[in-house]
Amino acid sequence: MSSPHRQGNQAYRRAGVDYAVLDAGKRLALNSAMATSSLIGKRGGKALDESRGEPAFVFELGDQTLAFVLEGLGTKSIIARIVAEEGSNRFYAVAYDTVAAIINDLCCVGARPLVVSAYFSTGTPDWFGHAEWYEQLVEGWLSACVDAGCTWGGGESPSLPKLVNNEDIELAGSAIGVIPQGTDPILGQNLSAGDEIVLVGSSGLHANGASLARVVADELEDGYRTSLPSGETLGQALLRPSYLYSDLVDALLDAGLPVTYLSHITGHGFLKLMRPAQEFTYRITELLPVPEILKFLVKQAKMDAYAAYSTFNMGCGFAIYCAEGSGAEIVDIAGRKKLDAIVAGTVEPGERRVMIEPLDIEFGGDELQLSPDR
Repeated sequence: MSSPHRQGNQAYRRAGVDYAVLDAGKRLALNSAMATSSLIGKRGGKALDESRGEPAFVFELGDQTLAFVLEGLGTKSIIARIVAEEGSNRFYAVAYDTVAAIINDLCCVGARPLVVSAYFSTGTPDWFGHAEWYEQLVEGWLSACVDAGCTWGGGESPSLPKLVNNEDIELAGSAIGVIPQGTDPILGQNLSAGDEIVLVGSSGLHANGASLARVVADELEDGYRTSLPSGETLGQALLRPSYLYSDLVDALLDAGLPVTYLSHITGHGFLKLMRPAQEFTYRITELLPVPEILKFLVKQAKMDAYAAYSTFNMGCGFAIYCAEGSGAEIVDIAGRKKLDAIVAGTVEPGERRVMIEPLDIEFGGDELQLSPDR
């Protein structure tokens, strides 16, 4: 018999995304990558293998500890193209989304962003003939770099006929950040039973779930012009820019708060709450409101709560784990950054799982395996 997780995610697999296959591929690559760890020693560096499987890879070079990440937007730029063809240029938003996806992963290990590089690939260079689209794309990328406090170092814009659709652009990039001297990277080494879990709000879809959103739009008579109850169109709601969390992380670390782990809630949704390698139970007793766009997608895709919370961020874009008693101060700092946040739960002894009490949902540890075999 199929597990509830596999049954519940049939809608997402219908969109061409099967995380069981993808995760197996990630583990194979991570295990192979482990064999190269010693090679950095030839340049005077040291790989921190305990960071493998975390959102960013950490390494030492001289007296500095650095973090590196590469991330892509996925298929959300297809939505931007269709909406632009319908008269609403939102390429600013998807460029901002891409940088946010990169930086939000980077800051999970406690790294301060230094440099971001861009990757804009097209099926034909004719795409850049859409001057207004490209201007918005550049403006969005620049704005996100400024908001993250990092330098845009350059990038690559290859033309890849037949590999990339001639009508579309693939957005991705990489970044490097620094762990401040005198501090250790945040890799869950201090995570303990009794720690509090603070959930921080999202703006909506962010950079995950666009493939399923496209399936939903294709099945609607008015497509991306479909009106939501608020009056906003589906296209407008899907292309609301993601939140950047790096400024919040900087503020928490500058304040010396006892942050023990950080998780960017993207693909896999709330399963990402058990991303730490340790055997703990993560009990969630309160939830943030679900954005209208995510409620709409869940309803249209006929997803139950189990599938929804293991697919979308459901209003929670970032999770901060901290020592008992410090969650309230983190919520206060988030509020000053205009981010909704709540002390949502606790870390407990027990098997590796996530328990969402308000929805009577439990995710088992075998449903998220992103670390290499050690």
